[in-house]
Amino acid sequence: MSEAAAPAVEDAKTPDREAIIRVRDLVVAFGEKRVMNGLNLDVRRGEILGFVGASGAGKSVLTRTILGLVQKQSGTIEVFGESLDDISPQRRRAIERRWGVLFQQGALFSSLNVKQNVQVPMREYLKLSPRLMDELAILKLEMVGLKADVGGKNPSELSGGMIKRVALARALSLDPDIVFLDEPTSGLDPIGAQDFDELIATLQKTLGLTVFMVTHDLGSLYSVCDRIAALGDGKVIAVGAIETMLESRDPWLQAYFHGKRAQSLVGAEPAR
Repeated sequence: MSEAAAPAVEDAKTPDREAIIRVRDLVVAFGEKRVMNGLNLDVRRGEILGFVGASGAGKSVLTRTILGLVQKQSGTIEVFGESLDDISPQRRRAIERRWGVLFQQGALFSSLNVKQNVQVPMREYLKLSPRLMDELAILKLEMVGLKADVGGKNPSELSGGMIKRVALARALSLDPDIVFLDEPTSGLDPIGAQDFDELIATLQKTLGLTVFMVTHDLGSLYSVCDRIAALGDGKVIAVGAIETMLESRDPWLQAYFHGKRAQSLVGAEPAR
């Protein structure tokens, strides 16, 4: 990244929508190292936003900070128009019911079968009969392209792609408004990654989801993301459609979006 990154410039071509997540002046540090250094970002309702940055730059830290898994030093985070610092525990719990999370490695519980993994949020937030939870779990599995009989399998019996889909089914178990995806295509072969991108795009359209996707996958950025936000030096240095990233003069963005691995994707038609 450049030592003095230019402030992020919004792409004027994209339509203005309500910000369902609003982050302002966020500072997050681990010891003496500041990972987020006055970061500002809006995630708009109904979009798929890709969040990119160099390895080790702290891409996943923002997600974890919004979720309350990492403590911030300063700044504000608003979700659904409410500051997460100023609400009661009960209100925070109500907001948490409206988001779902897919962690990078799936984070399935090895001691539970697939169906039970999908039911974890249901057991935490809802009071449902076992029969209804079983029916809902199967519905969510089928929604992500898995057959009902997968529900009885253990995570150790699944392929990497199936683990991702089960984790996505769990993220969708409470019919969320927002889905956080942390490197959803990492570890997948190109065909599996493309299939997963298409699944995310289809679910976003069908369910009206807002998707915050931390990724390094150029294919995902080109094919499914409405906008992209780039992290550099603890701040968002550019935000907008793929054209905005391609036009940026930031050295890291130049290398990332114009490098040899990116050349085959330049000019590719979005899959959405």
